[in-house]
Amino acid sequence: MARFLSKNVKTAKKLVNKNEVLPLKEAIDLAKKVSFAKFDESVDIAIKLNLDTRKSDQQLRGAVVLPHGTGKTVRVMVVTDDVNLQKQSKAAGADFVYSSQELPEVLAADKYDFDVIVADPKMMLVLGKYGKKLGPKGLMPNPKTGTVTLTPAKAVEELKKGKANYRADKGGIIHASVGKKSMPTQKLAENAETLIQTIKKLKPTAVKGTYVQNITISTTMSPSIKVKIEL
Repeated sequence: MARFLSKNVKTAKKLVNKNEVLPLKEAIDLAKKVSFAKFDESVDIAIKLNLDTRKSDQQLRGAVVLPHGTGKTVRVMVVTDDVNLQKQSKAAGADFVYSSQELPEVLAADKYDFDVIVADPKMMLVLGKYGKKLGPKGLMPNPKTGTVTLTPAKAVEELKKGKANYRADKGGIIHASVGKKSMPTQKLAENAETLIQTIKKLKPTAVKGTYVQNITISTTMSPSIKVKIEL
């Protein structure tokens, strides 16, 4: 098995020129070509930005609905005590809907059967008690990603359609999934372009010089491929 993987890695590296910069669709096609995993890998994008995330006005975090979804089934849990919001959330496709009284028992488990928590603002006092548990798992709701909202049903609909979160790390790099390898290249490119354009529109006024410095595309197991930056 190790020899098989090693052989594939060597083959992939031979097919990728580290110095070559390709148009988006060509980069995605190549990432697929050099992917040898037997599972349906994620297609990921990394966008290097000229940001100093130590400064509050240069921190970038949010979410965008991708036109063709992420290719993943997202299990959504809604937390609210409002009976009408509970009904609306269930109708919108929420997998689980709990009240603040039911929440402690649900969060007492070590393993969760949901991927995202959507909460109405009143629930944050309750959820805040579980911050140390939810935060490291990336499950803590946040207004910037639209998971703390007065309209949880709308948030559920967007998540089910394919909403991608993005956040600039300490190095100013945004990592996000734009779909699955099995998806058509055209749809993956449109998803990626939607994210890129969203990031460009959010350029902080304090940033001077080149804002988008580098973009790469890869699958879960493939090498990274440089993408031509369109002005």
